[in-house]
Amino acid sequence: MTSAEITALQNRKLQELLQYLSARSPYYQELFRERDIDISTIRTTADLSRLPFTTKDDLARNNDAFLCVAKSDITDFVTTSGTLSDPVAFYLTDADVDRLAHNEAESFRCAGGTAGDIYQLMTTIDKRFMAGLAYWMGARKMGAGIIRVGPGAPFLQWESILRFSPTVLIAIPSFIPKLIDYAEANDIDFRSSGVKSVICIGEPIRNPDFSLNELGKRITSKWDIRLYSTYASTEMGAAFTECEQGRGGHLNPDLLILEVVDENGNEVNEGELGEVVVTTLGVEGMPLIRYKTGDLCHVYHAPCACGRVSTRLGPVVGRKQQMIKFKGTTIFPPALFDVLDMVREIDLYQVVISKNEYGNDDITILLSMQLQSVSFREKLHSLFKSRLRVTPALQFITAEELSFRIYKQEKRKPEKLVYI
Repeated sequence: MTSAEITALQNRKLQELLQYLSARSPYYQELFRERDIDISTIRTTADLSRLPFTTKDDLARNNDAFLCVAKSDITDFVTTSGTLSDPVAFYLTDADVDRLAHNEAESFRCAGGTAGDIYQLMTTIDKRFMAGLAYWMGARKMGAGIIRVGPGAPFLQWESILRFSPTVLIAIPSFIPKLIDYAEANDIDFRSSGVKSVICIGEPIRNPDFSLNELGKRITSKWDIRLYSTYASTEMGAAFTECEQGRGGHLNPDLLILEVVDENGNEVNEGELGEVVVTTLGVEGMPLIRYKTGDLCHVYHAPCACGRVSTRLGPVVGRKQQMIKFKGTTIFPPALFDVLDMVREIDLYQVVISKNEYGNDDITILLSMQLQSVSFREKLHSLFKSRLRVTPALQFITAEELSFRIYKQEKRKPEKLVYI
């Protein structure tokens, strides 16, 4: 679509959304009454700034009040990951599940996917996880094949790769070095496996300037495969996925209206950092207006070299709620991960954020006891000092305990970061 066509489509869908919420949503009906909002005056996406933001707290406090259909009309029940608070319920109708499939099929195509590809799913499809379902539905809609292996289990991953010859892996990127290590230890010729790319979820593989970060470099230095970054959330029910240019995740303009705002709620300029705000389009169960995700990204409106004119988001720099003030320095967790991913000896780690007796942030890095030595401590302290200007505390525990802390059975993703 051209820019003009995108604008016209989004303006029409925004008006349909406001009419739908006014008729169906207990939460937004009350909000419109309380704020004396006349939705007939909201005609274009430029008018959105006259509406209040919806926050994570609003969702948590009024969860079922956002539901626009009867519970008997719900097809799929999911929850958010609950990284920083209790999980929030999300309800999907048949049409919402179809919308998920449409989004993921378009995302796969954006990342060079075709009906001839075979995807290997290395994330869970159960545990109320929306993304796993979306990947399966998207591949099916596109006409591609998919192998549902699930997370972990390097032996089973390689057995599936060698048996079924997938062309694309869908994985949390920090798992890929483990996959490579297993292949090297077991004389598996991974470079000739036929895998051409990885759809990377849950963790960034690029720096804000779009160069590969330490994790991305660690993978590609061993394996000549293309990495595609994605950004998504349960609340938006859609994803921003990179094209072959690797210059940010593309907006699906028929599914979301995107704003990226500063501390005062004003839209930031081209290339600037701000908080991602989304308005969901085409959702039946729980549509959202101006939902503040808490995620901080750079935004790009200029056309992409791939030919698409849709807005792009750079890698997630951090979450507003995860900003750490440590010894006078502001740090986001991805910066800590990037330092740790530089060190090839480190296989597993967990970053623990706590408060000291003065109410200030403390950072402790949990590592395997096998790494404990004076020289290793000095090496890591030097790296942190040079990259972040501060040095967190290091704690060494058994590999079994560290693995247990990170890969909790009740969690859908590895817990690389915890708050206590």
